Amino acid sequence: MNQKALKTLEYHKIIHQLAEYASSPLGRELCLALVPSSNLEEIRQWQQETTDALTRVRMKGSISFSGVRDVSASLKRLEIGSSLGIPELLAISSLLTVASRARLYGRHEENETTDDSLDEMFRTLDPVTSVNNEIKRCILSEDEVSDDASPGLHRVRRSIKSAQDRIHTQLNSILNSSRSYLQDAVITMRDGRYCLPVKSEYKSQFSGMVHDQSATGSTLFIEPMAIIKLNNEIRELEIQEQKEIEAVLASLSNELLPYTEVILLNQELLAKLDFIFAKAALSRHYNCSEPLFNNRGYLHIKDGRHPLLDPKKVVPIEVYLGKDFDLLIVTGPNTGGKTVSLKTTGLFTLMGQAGLHIPAFQGSELAVFEEVFADIGDEQSIEQNLSTFSAHMTNIVSILNQADSHSLCLFDELCAGTDPTEGAALAIAILTFLHNMQCRTMATTHYSELKVFALTEKGVENASCEFNVETLQPTYRILIGIPGKSNAFAISKKLGLPDYLIEDAKLNLETKDETFEDVLANLEHSRVTIEKERLEIQNYKKEIANLKKRLQEKEERFDDRKEKMLQNANEQAQRILREAKETADQTLRNINKLAQGGSSNVKELEAERTKLRTKLDKVDKHLSKPKEVKPHKAVSPQSLHIGDAVFVVSMNVKGTVSSLPNAKGDFYVQMGILRSLVNIKNVELLEEQSITGPNIEKGFGTKNAPKRTNSGSIRMSKSASVSPEINLIGKMVDEALPLLDKYLDDAYLAHLPQVRVIHGRGTGALKAGVHRHLKTLKYVKEFHLGEFGEGDSGVTIVVFR
Repeated sequence: MNQKALKTLEYHKIIHQLAEYASSPLGRELCLALVPSSNLEEIRQWQQETTDALTRVRMKGSISFSGVRDVSASLKRLEIGSSLGIPELLAISSLLTVASRARLYGRHEENETTDDSLDEMFRTLDPVTSVNNEIKRCILSEDEVSDDASPGLHRVRRSIKSAQDRIHTQLNSILNSSRSYLQDAVITMRDGRYCLPVKSEYKSQFSGMVHDQSATGSTLFIEPMAIIKLNNEIRELEIQEQKEIEAVLASLSNELLPYTEVILLNQELLAKLDFIFAKAALSRHYNCSEPLFNNRGYLHIKDGRHPLLDPKKVVPIEVYLGKDFDLLIVTGPNTGGKTVSLKTTGLFTLMGQAGLHIPAFQGSELAVFEEVFADIGDEQSIEQNLSTFSAHMTNIVSILNQADSHSLCLFDELCAGTDPTEGAALAIAILTFLHNMQCRTMATTHYSELKVFALTEKGVENASCEFNVETLQPTYRILIGIPGKSNAFAISKKLGLPDYLIEDAKLNLETKDETFEDVLANLEHSRVTIEKERLEIQNYKKEIANLKKRLQEKEERFDDRKEKMLQNANEQAQRILREAKETADQTLRNINKLAQGGSSNVKELEAERTKLRTKLDKVDKHLSKPKEVKPHKAVSPQSLHIGDAVFVVSMNVKGTVSSLPNAKGDFYVQMGILRSLVNIKNVELLEEQSITGPNIEKGFGTKNAPKRTNSGSIRMSKSASVSPEINLIGKMVDEALPLLDKYLDDAYLAHLPQVRVIHGRGTGALKAGVHRHLKTLKYVKEFHLGEFGEGDSGVTIVVFR
C-alpha cells in the first residue's frame, strides 16, 4: 500500500489512536507497525480475531498486558551461559505472571463450548509456574533478595546482624563514657563503617581511624579502635553476602535455562494478544462493527461515520460502489461533505484491510484492493515550482500509471484550477480511461459536463451531497443516483446579493446550462417530496406492524389464558369428582360397617354423619356464589289473584299467593308452613290452581286437591315429631354434640323459630362445648343463656335464621 495514500487518508492518526490502547511496549510496537493487507484470508483472520477479542471484553471485561517486557536480550545472555541480574529476573517473572493471568482469562466457562480464534493462543501460553514462584520467593524487589533465598545467605545475614549488634553495644558504651569529646551523641556511617563525631580539639585524646571531617573542620568522624576489628568482620561478611546473592541468581538463571524458548514464545503471544485487544478496544470506543469482505470489487458502507470527526456532530453516510456501476461522480456545493465522503470510503478500506473494525452499521461490506490511490487536498509546492493544477496533475499521472482493476482511486475536485472547459474535458477523458480499466473510482467535481457524462455513460453514476437552501446548511447526506447543484445563485441571494445582479448572471448562462440546472432543481424538488412521502409511508407501515403485533400478542395471550382456564377447570372437576367418589365410597363403607352393629353404634353413625357434613360445608365455602336466576316471563300485578300458584325463583320453591302486591310489587306467598314476603319480579305464574299447603293438609282443602308428595309427608311428620327442646344432661361432650347436631338439623328443617338446649350447670364443660359448636353453624342466628323462668344458666336458647 503506497505511503502517500496512507498519509492523505490520515490512516496514521488511526494507528496512533490504536497504539494508545496497547498496555505494553511490545504491543504498541505492533500497533504502530500495522499496515493494510491485500490477502483476503489474512484479512478475514484479523477481523475474526478482533471480533472474538471484543466479544471476550464484553463478556468478561478488559485484560491488561502491562507487565509484558522485552526479555529477548536476557534470554540470549542466558543461552550463552551468563547469569541474569535481579532486574532481568524480575522482568521475566513479570512476563510469566501476565502469561498466567492471560491463560486464566482465556478459559471458557462451563456453559461455553464454542472455541474462537484466540483459544489456541491462550492455550499455548505456559506460565512456568514453578520457576516463577521460585523467583518471587527469592527476589523481593530490585534492591532486596530474601533471607530465605538460600541457607548460606540466611546464615551470613544472621552473622552480619550479630556483628552489628555488638558494634552498637560497643559504640554506646564509648559514647556514654566519652560524651564530652563528641560533637553529638549519635552513631554515623562513613564509607560503610561505623564512626562517632569527635570534636577536632580532642583528636589526640580519642584513639581511632579518621574517615571524614565536617565542612568547617570542627568535627572529625573517627572509627574507634575498639570496633575496627568488628567493622572488618562486617565487611568480610558483606562480601560473603554478595557471593551468596550471586549464587542465588545463578541458581535461578539455571532453572530458567530449559524454558528460554517457552518464555520467548510467551512474549510473542502476549504482545500479539495485547495488539489484538487494542484493536478490540478501538472498536468499542468508536462503536464499530466487523465489515464483510469480498474480492469482487464491491463495497457498501451503511451509516458510516468518519472516526476523526466529532462523534456528536458527524452525520452517517451511505456509499455503495462496484455492483451496478464502478465510477461514482459526487457533486454539490462546497462544505457539503463531498471530501468527507471520499476520505471515509478510503479510510474504511484501509482500516478494514488492516483488521480493524469500521464505525459503520452491521453488515457493511468492503472489497479487497491491492492499492488505494487518493488525490485529495492542495498539492501546491513552492519548492518544486508547482501550481495547484500542476501538482494535482503530477499525482494523477502517477496514479494512472499504477492503477488497475484491483485498485480504488479517489479524486477530489478532479482537474480543477484551470480553464473549466478544458478541465471538464480532461476529467472526462481520465475517468473514461479508469472506467474502461474497471477500476473502482470516486471523484468529486463542480463541472456540469461530468454530471451529463454520468447520466449518459453506462456503469457511471451520479451522486450529490444534500444541501438545505433555506438554512444555507449542508445535511451531509450522500444521495446516490441524483446529480447535485452548486446552488451558487440561491446562496448568493440568501447572503444579500441584489436580485438584479443575480438576474443579470442568469442571462449570462447558456440556454442548455440553464435548462440543465432547471431539470436538476425540479428533480431535487421531486426527490424531497418523494422522500417525505416515503417516510410517511414507512411510519404508517411501522404503526400497522406494531398494531398487528400487539393484536397477535393479545390473541396469543387470550388463547393461552383460555387453554389454561379450561385445563384448570378440567383438573379441578376431575379432582372434585375423585374426592366426591372417594368420600362417598368411604362413607358407605363406614355406615355399612357400623349398621351391622345395630343400635349400639348410633353414636358412631352420628359422628360419621357429622364428619361428612363438616366436609360438605368446607367444600361449600369454596364454591362460587351462583348467578342470580331471573324469571323467564314477567308477571303483572293485575294477573295475580289470591290462591294462584307461583314459582319463587330465588328460593327455587313453589307456593300460593296469600296477598295481593302492594305499590312496590311486594306480596306474601305461602310455601308449605313458611309464609314469606317476595317481589313480583322474583316469581313466575304457574298453570296449577293450588299448591299443597298447611291449610289443605289440615283438612280445609277440596276434594280436587292434589295428593301429597313423599317429601311433603316427611316434612310434615318431622315437624309434628320435633320437640322444642333437647335434654343433654349427663352426656359427655363427645356424646352430646352428635345428638345436638342431628336435633338442630331436624328442628331447622321443621321451621321452628327457636329451641331450648338443656345442658345443666355442672362443671360448665358441656355448656362450653355446646356454645363452641353453635358458633360454627351457619343456620344459627344467635344463642344465649336462658333467663329467669327459662332455666337460667342451665339452658341455652338457640334462635334460627
